[in-house]
Amino acid sequence: MELLLDEYYKQNLHVTGYVTRKVQLDRRSYQISGITLSGKTTLVKNYLLTCKKSSYIYIDCRDIRIDIEALNALLTHYCQQNGIEIVVLDNYIDTIYLPSVAQLIITTHTPIAQLDLEHIALMPLDYEEFLAYEMKYDSTALNHFLQLGGLPIMQTLAHENRHLYIQQALQNRLSAVEFNVLLVIARSSTAKLSTFALYEKLKSRRKISKDLLYRCVASLQHKQYLFYVDKWHHKRAVKKCYFCDIALKNALTHQKNFRLLFENLVFLELNKRGRTLYYSEKIDFYIPSQHRIVLCMPFSNEEVLFKTVEQIEEFIVTQGVTHIKVVTMGSSGALQHPFVDVEMLPFSEWAIIEGE
Repeated sequence: MELLLDEYYKQNLHVTGYVTRKVQLDRRSYQISGITLSGKTTLVKNYLLTCKKSSYIYIDCRDIRIDIEALNALLTHYCQQNGIEIVVLDNYIDTIYLPSVAQLIITTHTPIAQLDLEHIALMPLDYEEFLAYEMKYDSTALNHFLQLGGLPIMQTLAHENRHLYIQQALQNRLSAVEFNVLLVIARSSTAKLSTFALYEKLKSRRKISKDLLYRCVASLQHKQYLFYVDKWHHKRAVKKCYFCDIALKNALTHQKNFRLLFENLVFLELNKRGRTLYYSEKIDFYIPSQHRIVLCMPFSNEEVLFKTVEQIEEFIVTQGVTHIKVVTMGSSGALQHPFVDVEMLPFSEWAIIEGE
């Protein structure tokens, strides 16, 4: 095992075309969790390249050459012997003992609650981060974002390889049932899909119990592949379901429902900024803490918008809504209304403003 540690210690790390993320690492110890392909490894390696080479050791715990028992017996002593201050355990396995060093960084698929480390949940790129990859900040940038999504690896893959690459990565990381759950949800024509309806669709594909399905859905939520939004004041109503990145939906189905894809994109921008969201009839997202509604209307105009606002007037009045933001592909404008401020903004502008 010592020879393998020597190999890890001497290896030269490489990061190609790294673009700075909003999340930055400093000298603290971290647990970094996130879905597969979210950029955890690249974030860590880029940080290590700013440190003195002799001060760190990087270990990918997926390496089948690792003898965990031998590693546990040797790692802390090896670090002390070589003056190693920073240990990175990428793709951490919880049977590995954490060494006593100045800085420890581990990456995991899901957070491990009992670890006393600064936690970072690394999500795929939001639109503002994605723009760092773009040559021009015009309408083509949004079109690229809709095609590629927020997985950084998509920037480096040839067009014909992207979908297969994501499919394979998901199959390698998730159980067969979890993968099939994602497939069924991706191919649904609506964001509202009850677990019972999911069960009815899934049982025609494979033998499955309701208990197993509920556990898999809960697991996908815990791993943050899926997010659910409750209906306002109707906790038991069917929830809306969204993917952690639109690239997953694009990779899992050839069926194109642009309205749903756009709504998922808007959800991700709101969710990443910590908004507590609900939906209601004809209302995509309601943010009670801000007395605000966000509507997703990619190809709207003022006439359609007026009719939509007219249909939700009762909700606006009873809930004391003061602002409505209407997110579009390219249209902008404002609507005069006696009860509420209504502004229509292109996604490319709204996403930047929403992050301020």
